[in-house]
This record gives sequence, structure tokens and C-alpha cells, in this order.
Amino acid sequence: MQSFARGLLGAAMVALATVPAPALADTPKDALVMAWQFDDMITLDPAEAFEISGLEYVSQTYNRLIQFDVKDVSRIEGDAAESWTVSPDGRTFTFKIRDGITFHSGNPLTAEDVAYSFQRAVKLNKGPAFILNQFGLTAANVDQKVRATDKATLVFEIDQTYAPTFVLYSLTAGVASIVDSKLLKSKEKDGDFGAAWLKTASAGSGPYMLKQWKASELLSLEAYPKYWRGAPALKRVLIRHIAEPATQRLLLEKGDVDVARNLRPEQFEPLKANSAVRLVQAPKGTLWYLSLNQKNPALAKPEVRQAFKYLVDYEGMGKTIMNGQGIVHQAFLPKGFLGALDDNPYRYDPARAKELLAKAGYPDGLTVSMDVRSTSPTQDMAQAIQASAAAAGVKIDILPADGKQVLTKYRARNHELMIQQWGADYQDPHSNADTFASNPDNSDTAKTKPLAWRNAWDIPELTKKTAAAVVESDAGKRAAMYQELQRQVLEDSPFVIMFQQVEVIAERNSVSGLIWGPSFDSNYYWKATKK
Repeated sequence: MQSFARGLLGAAMVALATVPAPALADTPKDALVMAWQFDDMITLDPAEAFEISGLEYVSQTYNRLIQFDVKDVSRIEGDAAESWTVSPDGRTFTFKIRDGITFHSGNPLTAEDVAYSFQRAVKLNKGPAFILNQFGLTAANVDQKVRATDKATLVFEIDQTYAPTFVLYSLTAGVASIVDSKLLKSKEKDGDFGAAWLKTASAGSGPYMLKQWKASELLSLEAYPKYWRGAPALKRVLIRHIAEPATQRLLLEKGDVDVARNLRPEQFEPLKANSAVRLVQAPKGTLWYLSLNQKNPALAKPEVRQAFKYLVDYEGMGKTIMNGQGIVHQAFLPKGFLGALDDNPYRYDPARAKELLAKAGYPDGLTVSMDVRSTSPTQDMAQAIQASAAAAGVKIDILPADGKQVLTKYRARNHELMIQQWGADYQDPHSNADTFASNPDNSDTAKTKPLAWRNAWDIPELTKKTAAAVVESDAGKRAAMYQELQRQVLEDSPFVIMFQQVEVIAERNSVSGLIWGPSFDSNYYWKATKK
């Protein structure tokens, strides 16, 4: 472990040496240097990026039509769109595009680029495409449904009347990012919409431009001086993949990085005594959960599903592993969302779990594997669950791997147990209901693959209720429908939802202005300054 840490430290110093700077222990005045574990980043293409770190990257490099106020998520604001109107029947949204926005290439951003971006995302049909597909958009009709009537006007037609806020919040998602259509068309090969090129490149208009990405190693950004809101004060952002929290802390205290993102709770108290560092808490709409693949015959039994809900020591982990980084939360809607339940009906009760396992035909327990991303606090959570489950005769074999490997296995439904994070794609309750409580097609070849699908949970009735909730225009009735859905998922699902995340960021006092929003794709670097 010590030699590994020294290797990471050496790699960080080599990277810092490529940036004009004073000697060690002082980062450049015009650059933000961050230590973060981002090994889940698979692609830089906003039509495909669907991981926490990938979406945070997209938010630094692209504009969207609209966004929400990070301090008051009920307020939806214009980004590339300066205004919009909704037709009386609620099925046509018309956006006026702001004049004067340019892409990093120098090309002007127009409504035609917005239409192309949506059309491209739907036709590529990568993971996040369902956010647009849910409005009836298909490869066959998207060119007619999403169109530019002139360079400043975008028309967005949907298949039926939904709650208007649901539509608007969906358009704040990463898949709705606006790409440079002229640039991408020049990079297109064999009808791929430039996807092969954009996987490791950028075609945005956001405050930062991509300079370099090395998977699980380095992400380097450069300020875009013509950003429409004003050029970022810091000319560069250098993000190093540093897996070991102890190494992150060392770099931070030495002044070799400005920000550390993956520290452990036991490191918080010592840092509070460091006058050069401050801790920032940012509540997130991100959930930690344990999932049980229903393709496993044992895990598919209702009593086994419920037994696992009694095998997690929520309070114990909350006070130790998650101390300061999360609060116990067992419903699929995070606090702050319309209709969110604050009920936590489960507690650690191995005797109760053992009764349920015996009822399911496993009086002596069972053995299962658990896939775990090699990050903090995921590994610690896995070990704690392994220990607490053993009290009921459940043996868990932990299978650690990097983020990309774990996600690939999950998306192929090849796991047994898995600990994961889920961050809402947009600030509407349907974002989470549609993944935890809906599974329109449970076949291996399904086009839509929500979390319920990944765990082979076949739920036609819940799927219908989820579809009904999203078209309810009365906010009170809609909230009640989501509460009912959450209670049913709490009772019978293959999800053991454990915590709502609080991101804890350690910053050097020389840095100010970083925005840590309620989701990872509402973390923003462009207002940051340094003394």
C-alpha cells in the first residue's frame, strides 16, 4: 500500500510539472488542481456519458437549453435558451435561442445545433437516450418532432401531455447537451454522427475546453475565453485520478492540490484543525444502494429480498463509514424531491433475517458474490455488510474492480449482489421512479434498461403506476402517487437503499467560488478563483 501511494504521488507530481508553476507545495495561481477518483468515466460524448464523473465533465464543457438554480431547484432558468413557451395542450415547447453563444471551434450556436444534438442522441440510442425517448421520440420521427424553424427558434413536440416541469427538468440532463453540429459532421465516419471521435474529444460551448483525457489517470481542461457568461478566472483545471484517500489528503495538506474529493470520515477531524483547509458539505440527490439480481433463483425469492433489508447495519455504518458523507435514507426519492418519503422502516435485525431465510428454504443461509467498485466508501460498506450478513449465515464474497469493469458487468446483468450509487438524471421524481419502479421489457434484448431491468425485476403493475404518475398535472396528487410507489418498492424490491449522499469536499482556503450543487452534473468550476 505504501509503495502504491508513493507511485500515485509521483504520478501527480509529474503531471503538475507539465503545468507552468512555482516549486512543489504551491499550485499555479491560474489553475485549479483537483484530486478525485474518476475511474467510472467511460466516454466524453454527452449522448453516451451516463456515469457520475462523466456527467460532471459534460457540465463543464457544454451548454444545455435550460438549467435549474442550484440553490433553489424549483427555479428553472435559461441557459442557451433565453425564453420558452408551452402550447395550450402542453405538447409543444418552443425555445428562443440566445444570440452570441459560440462553440469552442468558433462556430455560432444556433437552434439547428440544438435540433441536431437531440436528433443525434435519439438515433445513437446510447444509455441516456431514454430521457428523450420517453417523450415519444424515435429515430424515425425525431427529425420532425425536434426541429429548428429558424436559427433562433427550436420546436420540441412530445407525444402526450405531461407535467410541464417533468419535461423541462428532463432537458437539464446531460444527454440534452448541445454539440457543434458542423464540427461533428466533419468528423463523421460510416454514419456514426462523429461518435468515435467524440468519445475522446469535445464539441461544446461551455466555460472549459477539453485539453487532455487519459482514462483513470488525468483530465485536463482549458478556459474558453469567449464563454457567453464570461471567461473563467482560472485558465486551467487539472484533475488527477488519485485512488487512495490518504494520498489525496497528503497532497492537499502539502498544497500540491487545491481540492480533494474522496477523503474518509476519519480524515475530517484532523483537517478541521488545519487552518489552510476547509471542509465543504454538499447534499446530493445521490443514493447508495445494494441490488440483488433476480436472475439468481435464491435472490429472486421475496423472503430473501426482504431478509437482505434486515442484514444492513444502517445506523452503525451511518455513524462510522458514512459519518458526514451520508444520511440513512431508504426510499428511492431523495429528500428535496416532490413526494419524497422520509420513512426508514428497516433496521439491522439478523434474527428477523434468519427467519425470512428459513421461510425461503435457506435455514443455514446462502453464499453470494458482491461486485464492488474499488473506491471509498464503497469498499468499506461492502466489508461492513459482509460482516453484518454473516450473523444470519449469509456468506458474501467481495469482488472488487474499477468503476468501468463493475458498470459493464452490471449493465450486462451478470452480477449477484452489487453496491452502487444512483444520481437522479434530472430534478423530477420521475427520474428515479422510472429506474427503480419501472421495467417495460424484462427481456435481455430490451431497448430500455433501467435499474429494475439490470436486476431482472419484472414489474408490469408498478410500471403502469409509474407511467400514470408522470402525466398527473396536479402536484398534490402526483406526490401521493410517488409516495405509494416508494412504499411498494420499500416492501418488495430487490433494492436495499441505504443512504443519501452528502459530498464532502476538502478545499484549500486559497480557492473560492466552486459550486457544489445537488447533483454531480450541477457541480461547476467556472466561477472558481484563487488568492
